Amino acid sequence: MSESSAEAHNTPPKAHSLLIHLQYGVVWSLLKVLGWFPRRMALDCGWLFAKLAFAFIPRLRRVAYRNLELAFPEKNQPERKRIAAKACSNLGRLLGEFSQLPKLNSRNIGRLVEYDGLEHYQKAREQGNGVLFLTGHFGVWELSAFAHALFGYPMSIVVRRIDNPLVEQLVDRYRTASGNRTLDKMGSTRAILTALRKGETVGILADLNMVRNQGVFCDFFGIPACSTPMLATLALRTKAAVLPGFLIWDERLGKYRLHFEPALELIETGDPKQDIEVNTAQFMKAIENMIRRHPDHWLWIHRRWKTRPEGEPDLYAKRTED
Repeated sequence: MSESSAEAHNTPPKAHSLLIHLQYGVVWSLLKVLGWFPRRMALDCGWLFAKLAFAFIPRLRRVAYRNLELAFPEKNQPERKRIAAKACSNLGRLLGEFSQLPKLNSRNIGRLVEYDGLEHYQKAREQGNGVLFLTGHFGVWELSAFAHALFGYPMSIVVRRIDNPLVEQLVDRYRTASGNRTLDKMGSTRAILTALRKGETVGILADLNMVRNQGVFCDFFGIPACSTPMLATLALRTKAAVLPGFLIWDERLGKYRLHFEPALELIETGDPKQDIEVNTAQFMKAIENMIRRHPDHWLWIHRRWKTRPEGEPDLYAKRTED
Protein backbone atom coordinates (compact mmCIF):
# COMPACT_ATOMS: atom_id res chain seq x y z
CA MET A 1 0.00 0.00 0.00
CA SER A 2 1.37 3.46 -0.92
CA GLU A 3 1.67 6.27 1.64
CA SER A 4 -1.26 8.11 0.07
CA SER A 5 -3.36 4.94 0.10
CA ALA A 6 -2.53 4.33 3.74
CA GLU A 7 -3.48 7.90 4.64
CA ALA A 8 -6.77 7.55 2.76
CA HIS A 9 -7.47 4.27 4.56
CA ASN A 10 -7.14 6.04 7.93
CA THR A 11 -9.26 9.06 6.93
CA PRO A 12 -12.95 9.17 7.95
CA PRO A 13 -15.23 8.45 4.93
CA LYS A 14 -16.72 11.96 4.65
CA ALA A 15 -13.33 13.66 4.95
CA HIS A 16 -11.84 11.22 2.47
CA SER A 17 -14.62 11.91 -0.04
CA LEU A 18 -14.11 15.67 0.37
CA LEU A 19 -10.37 15.28 -0.13
CA ILE A 20 -10.92 13.27 -3.32
CA HIS A 21 -13.18 15.96 -4.76
CA LEU A 22 -10.87 18.80 -3.70
CA GLN A 23 -7.88 17.13 -5.34
CA TYR A 24 -9.91 16.47 -8.47
CA GLY A 25 -11.05 20.10 -8.57
CA VAL A 26 -7.48 21.36 -8.40
CA VAL A 27 -6.20 19.00 -11.11
CA TRP A 28 -9.23 19.56 -13.36
CA SER A 29 -8.91 23.36 -13.05
CA LEU A 30 -5.17 23.28 -13.72
CA LEU A 31 -5.48 21.12 -16.83
CA LYS A 32 -8.47 23.01 -18.21
CA VAL A 33 -6.97 26.47 -17.65
CA LEU A 34 -3.64 25.48 -19.18
CA GLY A 35 -5.52 23.72 -21.96
CA TRP A 36 -7.37 26.93 -22.84
CA PHE A 37 -4.07 28.81 -23.17
CA PRO A 38 -2.06 28.85 -26.39
CA ARG A 39 0.62 26.15 -26.29
CA ARG A 40 3.50 28.57 -25.71
CA MET A 41 1.75 30.14 -22.74
CA ALA A 42 0.83 26.71 -21.32
CA LEU A 43 4.48 25.63 -21.50
CA ASP A 44 5.60 28.84 -19.78
CA CYS A 45 3.06 28.33 -16.99
CA GLY A 46 4.08 24.69 -16.62
CA TRP A 47 7.70 25.77 -16.35
CA LEU A 48 6.76 28.30 -13.67
CA PHE A 49 4.84 25.71 -11.61
CA ALA A 50 7.76 23.28 -11.80
CA LYS A 51 10.26 26.01 -10.90
CA LEU A 52 8.23 27.05 -7.87
CA ALA A 53 7.85 23.45 -6.70
CA PHE A 54 11.59 22.88 -7.04
CA ALA A 55 12.33 26.10 -5.16
CA PHE A 56 9.89 25.60 -2.29
CA ILE A 57 9.99 21.83 -1.75
CA PRO A 58 13.48 21.10 -0.38
CA ARG A 59 13.02 17.32 -0.66
CA LEU A 60 12.85 17.57 -4.46
CA ARG A 61 16.17 19.39 -4.58
CA ARG A 62 17.84 17.02 -2.13
CA VAL A 63 16.77 13.92 -4.07
CA ALA A 64 17.74 15.42 -7.45
CA TYR A 65 21.16 16.54 -6.26
CA ARG A 66 21.84 13.22 -4.54
CA ASN A 67 20.82 11.24 -7.64
CA LEU A 68 23.07 13.36 -9.83
CA GLU A 69 25.91 12.94 -7.35
CA LEU A 70 25.47 9.15 -7.55
CA ALA A 71 25.09 9.02 -11.33
CA PHE A 72 27.75 11.58 -12.26
CA PRO A 73 30.47 11.59 -9.56
CA GLU A 74 32.87 13.11 -12.11
CA LYS A 75 30.77 16.29 -12.43
CA ASN A 76 31.03 19.16 -9.97
CA GLN A 77 28.09 20.49 -8.01
CA PRO A 78 27.43 23.54 -10.26
CA GLU A 79 27.20 21.20 -13.28
CA ARG A 80 24.77 18.92 -11.44
CA LYS A 81 22.67 21.90 -10.38
CA ARG A 82 22.43 23.04 -14.00
CA ILE A 83 21.22 19.59 -15.05
CA ALA A 84 18.69 19.57 -12.18
CA ALA A 85 17.38 23.00 -13.20
CA LYS A 86 16.95 21.90 -16.82
CA ALA A 87 15.28 18.66 -15.70
CA CYS A 88 12.89 20.80 -13.65
CA SER A 89 12.08 22.79 -16.79
CA ASN A 90 11.41 19.51 -18.57
CA LEU A 91 8.77 18.62 -15.96
CA GLY A 92 7.14 21.98 -16.60
CA ARG A 93 7.15 21.18 -20.30
CA LEU A 94 5.51 17.83 -19.50
CA LEU A 95 2.68 19.55 -17.61
CA GLY A 96 2.16 22.14 -20.35
CA GLU A 97 2.15 19.58 -23.17
CA PHE A 98 -0.16 17.23 -21.28
CA SER A 99 -2.74 20.00 -20.93
CA GLN A 100 -2.61 20.53 -24.70
CA LEU A 101 -3.16 16.88 -25.69
CA PRO A 102 -6.88 17.34 -26.54
CA LYS A 103 -5.86 19.83 -29.26
CA LEU A 104 -3.69 17.30 -31.09
CA ASN A 105 -4.88 15.16 -33.98
CA SER A 106 -3.52 13.24 -36.96
CA ARG A 107 -3.45 16.43 -39.05
CA ASN A 108 -1.37 18.63 -36.76
CA ILE A 109 0.83 16.19 -34.81
CA GLY A 110 3.56 16.43 -37.45
CA ARG A 111 4.14 20.07 -36.51
CA LEU A 112 5.13 18.99 -33.01
CA VAL A 113 6.68 15.53 -33.38
CA GLU A 114 8.67 13.76 -36.08
CA TYR A 115 10.05 10.23 -36.26
CA ASP A 116 13.67 9.26 -35.88
CA GLY A 117 14.19 5.54 -36.58
CA LEU A 118 10.64 4.53 -37.43
CA GLU A 119 12.10 1.74 -39.56
CA HIS A 120 13.24 0.00 -36.37
CA TYR A 121 9.67 -0.03 -35.07
CA GLN A 122 8.29 -1.29 -38.37
CA LYS A 123 10.88 -4.07 -38.53
CA ALA A 124 10.03 -5.12 -34.97
CA ARG A 125 6.32 -5.26 -35.83
CA GLU A 126 6.98 -7.40 -38.89
CA GLN A 127 8.39 -10.16 -36.70
CA GLY A 128 4.79 -10.85 -35.64
CA ASN A 129 5.33 -11.49 -31.92
CA GLY A 130 4.30 -8.07 -30.74
CA VAL A 131 6.46 -5.16 -29.61
CA LEU A 132 7.44 -4.17 -26.07
CA PHE A 133 8.12 -0.44 -26.15
CA LEU A 134 10.94 0.06 -23.61
CA THR A 135 10.97 3.58 -22.27
CA GLY A 136 11.09 5.60 -19.06
CA HIS A 137 10.18 8.85 -17.35
CA PHE A 138 12.20 10.70 -19.94
CA GLY A 139 11.36 13.91 -21.76
CA VAL A 140 7.65 14.47 -22.26
CA TRP A 141 6.87 10.77 -21.92
CA GLU A 142 3.10 11.25 -21.94
CA LEU A 143 3.34 12.72 -25.44
CA SER A 144 5.43 9.90 -26.95
CA ALA A 145 2.76 7.18 -26.94
CA PHE A 146 0.04 9.76 -27.68
CA ALA A 147 1.86 10.97 -30.81
CA HIS A 148 2.67 7.43 -31.92
CA ALA A 149 -1.06 6.62 -31.90
CA LEU A 150 -1.94 9.76 -33.87
CA PHE A 151 0.61 8.72 -36.49
CA GLY A 152 -1.41 5.51 -36.89
CA TYR A 153 0.17 3.15 -34.37
CA PRO A 154 -2.11 2.87 -31.31
CA MET A 155 -0.78 0.84 -28.42
CA SER A 156 -1.45 -0.29 -24.86
CA ILE A 157 0.29 1.57 -22.04
CA VAL A 158 1.01 -0.04 -18.69
CA VAL A 159 0.38 2.50 -15.93
CA ARG A 160 0.16 2.69 -12.17
CA ARG A 161 -3.36 3.88 -11.40
CA ILE A 162 -3.62 7.15 -9.47
CA ASP A 163 -5.01 6.66 -5.95
CA ASN A 164 -7.67 9.34 -6.46
CA PRO A 165 -10.26 7.65 -8.74
CA LEU A 166 -11.62 10.93 -10.11
CA VAL A 167 -8.16 12.22 -11.01
CA GLU A 168 -7.35 8.80 -12.51
CA GLN A 169 -10.43 8.96 -14.77
CA LEU A 170 -9.52 12.49 -15.88
CA VAL A 171 -5.89 11.64 -16.65
CA ASP A 172 -6.96 8.43 -18.39
CA ARG A 173 -9.27 10.39 -20.72
CA TYR A 174 -6.33 12.54 -21.77
CA ARG A 175 -4.00 9.57 -22.22
CA THR A 176 -6.43 7.56 -24.35
CA ALA A 177 -7.81 10.38 -26.53
CA SER A 178 -5.46 9.43 -29.38
CA GLY A 179 -6.65 5.81 -29.53
CA ASN A 180 -4.33 4.21 -26.98
CA ARG A 181 -5.61 2.16 -24.06
CA THR A 182 -4.18 1.91 -20.56
CA LEU A 183 -3.56 -1.26 -18.57
CA ASP A 184 -3.27 -1.29 -14.80
CA LYS A 185 0.23 -2.28 -13.75
CA MET A 186 -1.29 -4.43 -11.02
CA GLY A 187 -2.76 -7.55 -12.59
CA SER A 188 -2.24 -6.66 -16.25
CA THR A 189 -0.15 -9.68 -17.26
CA ARG A 190 -2.97 -11.52 -19.00
CA ALA A 191 -4.03 -8.45 -20.97
CA ILE A 192 -0.42 -7.77 -22.01
CA LEU A 193 0.07 -11.36 -23.17
CA THR A 194 -3.15 -11.19 -25.18
CA ALA A 195 -2.05 -7.96 -26.86
CA LEU A 196 1.40 -9.33 -27.73
CA ARG A 197 -0.04 -12.53 -29.14
CA LYS A 198 -2.12 -10.38 -31.47
CA GLY A 199 1.06 -8.66 -32.62
CA GLU A 200 0.24 -5.40 -30.84
CA THR A 201 2.52 -2.93 -29.08
CA VAL A 202 2.69 -2.50 -25.31
CA GLY A 203 4.55 0.41 -23.70
CA ILE A 204 6.22 0.00 -20.31
CA LEU A 205 8.06 2.66 -18.31
CA ALA A 206 10.78 0.55 -16.76
CA ASP A 207 13.06 3.02 -14.99
CA LEU A 208 11.59 3.39 -11.48
CA ASN A 209 12.65 1.84 -8.20
CA MET A 210 10.98 -1.43 -7.16
CA VAL A 211 10.57 -2.96 -3.71
CA ARG A 212 12.95 -5.84 -3.05
CA ASN A 213 10.44 -8.70 -3.38
CA GLN A 214 9.14 -7.40 -6.74
CA GLY A 215 12.37 -6.51 -8.52
CA VAL A 216 15.82 -7.69 -9.48
CA PHE A 217 19.07 -5.83 -8.86
CA CYS A 218 21.18 -4.72 -11.78
CA ASP A 219 23.62 -1.89 -12.39
CA PHE A 220 22.21 1.51 -13.21
CA PHE A 221 24.97 4.11 -13.56
CA GLY A 222 27.26 1.56 -11.91
CA ILE A 223 25.12 1.22 -8.78
CA PRO A 224 22.83 -1.75 -8.03
CA ALA A 225 19.24 -0.63 -8.60
CA CYS A 226 16.11 -2.67 -7.92
CA SER A 227 14.42 -2.87 -11.32
CA THR A 228 11.25 -4.35 -12.77
CA PRO A 229 11.66 -7.83 -14.30
CA MET A 230 8.37 -7.40 -16.19
CA LEU A 231 9.85 -6.67 -19.62
CA ALA A 232 12.35 -9.51 -19.48
CA THR A 233 9.72 -11.96 -18.25
CA LEU A 234 7.27 -11.00 -20.99
CA ALA A 235 9.86 -10.91 -23.75
CA LEU A 236 11.29 -14.32 -22.85
CA ARG A 237 7.81 -15.81 -22.70
CA THR A 238 6.42 -14.33 -25.93
CA LYS A 239 9.55 -13.55 -27.98
CA ALA A 240 8.17 -10.04 -28.47
CA ALA A 241 10.68 -7.51 -29.78
CA VAL A 242 11.98 -5.14 -27.08
CA LEU A 243 12.36 -1.74 -28.70
CA PRO A 244 13.93 1.24 -26.89
CA GLY A 245 12.01 4.42 -27.67
CA PHE A 246 12.27 7.94 -26.28
CA LEU A 247 10.84 11.38 -27.03
CA ILE A 248 13.66 13.92 -27.34
CA TRP A 249 13.27 17.68 -27.56
CA ASP A 250 15.34 18.97 -30.48
CA GLU A 251 16.11 22.65 -29.98
CA ARG A 252 17.40 23.00 -33.53
CA LEU A 253 14.21 21.63 -35.07
CA GLY A 254 11.95 23.30 -32.55
CA LYS A 255 10.03 20.04 -32.17
CA TYR A 256 10.29 16.58 -30.64
CA ARG A 257 11.94 13.54 -32.19
CA LEU A 258 10.24 10.22 -31.40
CA HIS A 259 13.44 8.19 -31.45
CA PHE A 260 13.46 4.41 -31.87
CA GLU A 261 16.60 2.31 -31.60
CA PRO A 262 17.06 -1.20 -33.03
CA ALA A 263 15.34 -3.95 -31.05
CA LEU A 264 17.50 -5.47 -28.34
CA GLU A 265 18.53 -9.06 -28.86
CA LEU A 266 17.30 -11.31 -26.06
CA ILE A 267 19.94 -13.22 -24.11
CA GLU A 268 18.98 -16.84 -23.40
CA THR A 269 21.35 -18.92 -21.27
CA GLY A 270 18.97 -21.76 -20.44
CA ASP A 271 18.68 -20.61 -16.83
CA PRO A 272 15.30 -18.79 -16.49
CA LYS A 273 16.34 -16.80 -13.41
CA GLN A 274 19.62 -15.71 -14.97
CA ASP A 275 17.89 -14.86 -18.24
CA ILE A 276 15.57 -12.44 -16.46
CA GLU A 277 18.48 -10.82 -14.63
CA VAL A 278 20.79 -10.37 -17.63
CA ASN A 279 18.03 -9.11 -19.90
CA THR A 280 16.76 -6.68 -17.27
CA ALA A 281 20.34 -5.44 -16.96
CA GLN A 282 20.62 -4.77 -20.70
CA PHE A 283 17.24 -3.01 -20.73
CA MET A 284 18.36 -0.74 -17.89
CA LYS A 285 21.59 -0.07 -19.76
CA ALA A 286 19.62 1.10 -22.78
CA ILE A 287 17.75 3.59 -20.59
CA GLU A 288 20.97 4.69 -18.89
CA ASN A 289 22.66 5.31 -22.24
CA MET A 290 19.84 7.59 -23.33
CA ILE A 291 19.91 9.49 -20.03
CA ARG A 292 23.68 9.98 -20.38
CA ARG A 293 23.07 11.54 -23.79
CA HIS A 294 20.27 13.80 -22.51
CA PRO A 295 20.62 14.04 -18.71
CA ASP A 296 18.28 17.02 -18.47
CA HIS A 297 15.40 14.90 -19.83
CA TRP A 298 15.18 12.43 -16.93
CA LEU A 299 13.14 12.39 -13.70
CA TRP A 300 15.93 13.02 -11.20
CA ILE A 301 13.51 13.77 -8.33
CA HIS A 302 12.65 10.04 -8.03
CA ARG A 303 14.66 7.98 -5.50
CA ARG A 304 15.86 5.45 -8.04
CA TRP A 305 18.29 3.75 -5.65
CA LYS A 306 16.00 3.70 -2.61
CA THR A 307 15.79 -0.13 -2.35
CA ARG A 308 19.17 -1.56 -1.43
CA PRO A 309 20.58 -5.09 -1.53
CA GLU A 310 20.49 -6.79 1.86
CA GLY A 311 22.99 -5.19 4.24
CA GLU A 312 23.72 -2.08 2.13
CA PRO A 313 23.17 1.38 3.66
CA ASP A 314 20.49 3.86 2.63
CA LEU A 315 21.96 6.00 -0.14
CA TYR A 316 19.59 8.86 0.67
CA ALA A 317 20.44 9.13 4.37
CA LYS A 318 23.21 11.58 3.53
CA ARG A 319 21.77 15.04 2.96
CA THR A 320 23.46 17.01 0.23
CA GLU A 321 23.66 20.77 0.15
CA ASP A 322 21.03 22.70 -1.73
